[in-house]
Amino acid sequence: MADFDAIVLGGGPGGYLAAERLGHAGKKVLLVEKEFLGGTCLNVGCIPTKSLLNSAKLYQHALHSEQFGVTASGVQFDWAKVQSWKADVVKTLVGGVGAAEKRAGVEVATAHGTLIAPGVVELAPLSSRRTPGSPHLTGQATGGIPGQARDDDQAGDDDQARDDADVPVTTRVTADHVIIATGSVPVMPPIPGAKDNPLVVDSTGLLAVETVPERLVVIGGGVIGVEFASLFAAFGSHVEVIEMLPEILPFADADLAARTRKALADVTFHLGCKVTAIESGTVVWTDAKGAEQRAEADLVLMAVGRRPLVDGWGATEAGLEVGPRGVVVDDTMRTNLPNVWAVGDVTGRSLLAHAAYRMGEIAAAHIIDTASAAKRGQRLRVDTIPWAVYTMPEAAGVGLTEAQAKGRGHQVTTATVPLAVSGRFVAENGVRAPGAVKLIADKGTRAVLGIHMLGSYAPETIWGAAAVLETELTVDDLRQVVFPHPTVSEAIREAAWAIKA
Repeated sequence: MADFDAIVLGGGPGGYLAAERLGHAGKKVLLVEKEFLGGTCLNVGCIPTKSLLNSAKLYQHALHSEQFGVTASGVQFDWAKVQSWKADVVKTLVGGVGAAEKRAGVEVATAHGTLIAPGVVELAPLSSRRTPGSPHLTGQATGGIPGQARDDDQAGDDDQARDDADVPVTTRVTADHVIIATGSVPVMPPIPGAKDNPLVVDSTGLLAVETVPERLVVIGGGVIGVEFASLFAAFGSHVEVIEMLPEILPFADADLAARTRKALADVTFHLGCKVTAIESGTVVWTDAKGAEQRAEADLVLMAVGRRPLVDGWGATEAGLEVGPRGVVVDDTMRTNLPNVWAVGDVTGRSLLAHAAYRMGEIAAAHIIDTASAAKRGQRLRVDTIPWAVYTMPEAAGVGLTEAQAKGRGHQVTTATVPLAVSGRFVAENGVRAPGAVKLIADKGTRAVLGIHMLGSYAPETIWGAAAVLETELTVDDLRQVVFPHPTVSEAIREAAWAIKA
């Protein structure tokens, strides 16, 4: 008999949510995390970044409040307090994850987990690898070897997660199912002068800076790059972004990406450029015309993307199929090995926290009851996963871009409307504030293929657009949906009516 019904390797969004769903279904679950519950997103990614961005937005709103009839004098920010707020947010939410795992009855072990074979995982201690002072909380603490009860493990302690689940010795545990949720790591290209350069940081390093740099050069114009560019520009840094592609945000619709770039007026973008070297704080690159250019920086952010973490935990040795994008899975998150599943960034299907959530839910549903999960349509639909960028202004989208739709053979019809059609948007942002919605549809079937937004509340609104695609509504169906007034979301309805009959 196996020690557990399921072992989950990785405590990020996909892993901890899968463990939680299985635990509430009555399964005996072990969650193995080598660093911190919540993974990259919660500890050094999405959440701390958004905390800093919120402070930046408040600062900018105060600086420019006069247009709304509010005069604020002596506006300034305290970076140390901004960082302290960020740390408090992360600590609170990490503690919440630990408490949620405990309520679900999930055992959490701090260890390095290695997949030995289907249903067999080796746990090795690595307490020494943890960063001193970093948040570290566990769920159902067991005090050593997973599966062994503690006398002091008392009921009614849901709100407290204890740091006493470190694995003391290397041991092997077994399970009917194993879920791989090892996440991703930043890509560090072999640019001469980048390695061991104290002025070159990844996103984790930039989140922890003690002062706002006067000059910041960002290499990469994806989500991470443009969010940090917007953030530090708002706090007064001179920011330059160097992107190899002809436009930023390559996953976004080209029209909306260009609008977003133009809206980030305080950031200088260099497109179609290739970085060739970093000489201390000088970034050397070749521009679109082949000429050598230089930019001086106090810090250089390397933000060229992330890659699935497929090494270091036994994937190859265990016989898992690993492709160019990551661990190969089907739409139910099954791998090529029996009862071994993979979710989140490690699959390469979508490197987004909410995509990882969904993958974890799908895997858990099929482990709990495969027949029921199949009947309910529990499978991954990548085209309906929304994306969001928390720049100033924000942007979001779901479904196909215009170029993607044409590439798949659709006869495309589109409509773009300004967010100025929304009374709330104008009242809260001003008449000249950048904002737009672009709707992409099939001309023949009138099926909605994609919806992309730029402007305030775009990430909060885009879930409704995702629901439109999930339920396969047509333009005519969407026109019949009643939107509350006044809301920014009404612009989606206006875009539907702007589509030619």
